[in-house]
Amino acid sequence: MTFTDYFIPTIFLLIIVFGLIKRVDIFDLFIEGAKEGISTSLDILPSLICLMTCIGIFKSVGGFGILSSFVQPVTDFFSFPSECTPLIFIRPMSGSGALSVYNGIISDYGADSFIGKVASVMMGSTETTFYTVAVYFGAVRIKNSRYAIPAALMGDLTGWIISVAAVRMMF
Repeated sequence: MTFTDYFIPTIFLLIIVFGLIKRVDIFDLFIEGAKEGISTSLDILPSLICLMTCIGIFKSVGGFGILSSFVQPVTDFFSFPSECTPLIFIRPMSGSGALSVYNGIISDYGADSFIGKVASVMMGSTETTFYTVAVYFGAVRIKNSRYAIPAALMGDLTGWIISVAAVRMMF
């Protein structure tokens, strides 16, 4: 057994000891926190259902294929692998959808191929922007995201461009 095996139990023990010292009813605070967690989950659930439904519809009508063919001249100009283009569109919306596309890329081209390496770096250097905004902004009831989405998408764009450059430089 290692130190990490004892880490979580040690934290629980410290919380209990702290509660006993401060004479705080830990169980009631835990129940109150659990109620808040359920309340937050119920608040963000409609946003998540809407997001997942829209992604499913877009995917089923072939929207990603149309978008990929539309941006192909730009991706070809930057020598971006066209096989990774669907990740550009799915990753900001759905982590599980992006993981599905990523698994397809890895199974078709292999993890050690240029395409596989670019896809791997893209997965690690970009974010599920719309999902994150829907969850976090929904949790704190922010209705106007203003510059958050454009700024996050610029970060994703940077991640996509740098992923190709990094793979070319490193491998």
